[in-house]
Amino acid sequence: MELDGIDCVSSSDGLDEDEIHHHNLHHHRHQFSSSKPHNAGANNNNNINNVVGPVGIAPATSVHELLECPVCTNSMYPPIHQCHNGHTLCSTCKTRVHNRCPTCRQELGDIRCLALEKVAESLELPCKYCNLGCPEIFPYYSKLKHEVVCNFRPYNCPYAGSECSIVGDIPFLVSHLRDDHKVDMHTGCSFNHRYVKSNPHEVENATWMLTVFHCFGRYFCLHFEAFQLGMAPVYMAFLRFMGDETEARRYSYSLEVGANGRKLIWEGSPRSIRDSHRKVRDSHDGLIIQRNMALFFSGGDRKELKLRVTGRIWKEQQSPEASVCIPNVCS
Repeated sequence: MELDGIDCVSSSDGLDEDEIHHHNLHHHRHQFSSSKPHNAGANNNNNINNVVGPVGIAPATSVHELLECPVCTNSMYPPIHQCHNGHTLCSTCKTRVHNRCPTCRQELGDIRCLALEKVAESLELPCKYCNLGCPEIFPYYSKLKHEVVCNFRPYNCPYAGSECSIVGDIPFLVSHLRDDHKVDMHTGCSFNHRYVKSNPHEVENATWMLTVFHCFGRYFCLHFEAFQLGMAPVYMAFLRFMGDETEARRYSYSLEVGANGRKLIWEGSPRSIRDSHRKVRDSHDGLIIQRNMALFFSGGDRKELKLRVTGRIWKEQQSPEASVCIPNVCS
């Protein structure tokens, strides 16, 4: 969504202010992307003909192929269904194919492939995110539960100004933000932004700006936007960490806005981009500025919004002697 008359000027770590423009965005439809290479996928040969008794255990790779649904290509979990000819598919796809076997077109009925379900119990398989670095191996029926919370699972694009469907690891997303969303990238742990809007009385539920900062070898997303809170428009700034929740808690940040002898200060830990932009915004976990206060900070005739938001990021370090956290401020 475009907002007329929006301008953002920023500087980082003492650099001169550079103008940041709001960009038009496009909807994306994209598969998972990674900065690391993918392994070739398995084929869809999962026929088990006339299964009536114990099945000899094949090598893990071929058994894994047998457990792949021919319709959705996902791993199958109980109940695993089969037709009279022994062709299998998962319970989700059984309803999608209108009770017809996708292989031989025979009626499926309600036959369970109990032998294949038993074979699955004996398997130990690597996490599906092993190509992204996960070293874990799990029993077949525990694997799915782990993958939902795996620290190596891909991240959603953190850009909030569009319904971007891109997912990937952090290096890929950083390149995607820079090249596709034209997000401004800054190096350093302190920043100084000036947000300007010509008509602050026309506030819609719209995202304004995203800036990415690189410090301590990690990436942070600074959001600034306007939205309706009840009947009143407000302005909000908050930081998200490009990584998992556990590592996000190792960092802290502060935001400050003010003028005319008054100021507001926010201090807290950045939220992980595992939490959606909307979830963070709706939890009010950041610096919130009411419109009247924002116009007071802007000065003048209160007809133009001019907010200067400054802040810094630091890493909390554990003191080995005192067992307390001490700030490690980026130089």
